Amino acid sequence: MQTLISTSSTMAEYIVLSDCAHDCAWYKILFGELGKPMPYIPIYGDSHGAIFNAQNPVMQKGIKHIEIHYHYIQEQIEKGEVKVFTIPTMENVADMFTKNLGLTLFLKYRKHVTVFNRNGHCKPKFVL
Repeated sequence: MQTLISTSSTMAEYIVLSDCAHDCAWYKILFGELGKPMPYIPIYGDSHGAIFNAQNPVMQKGIKHIEIHYHYIQEQIEKGEVKVFTIPTMENVADMFTKNLGLTLFLKYRKHVTVFNRNGHCKPKFVL
């Protein structure tokens, strides 16, 4: 649930990175308890501004007004719990869930998604 209105796309992406870092911390613990420890959890994003702000703990002019708990991403990067990587926008498969894509991009991205039916069987092909 959205609890803050963002005034810029960079700020929105920064907040999402921080929220994602919270989830990643939980996954890191889970995998450790399952006997599959991970040195870090990779996070991919296509916002250069948000990634720069996350990786540079110096308070930037544009993010000084963001609530302190949204800077959690910086703590996790400093501790080595997560690493943030840039992914080109045209390769960001997550866009298929967040943007209105044309058929060409939708078809390109859907081959990276596996869908299971109610019986738990993999259904590798979509029917349009």
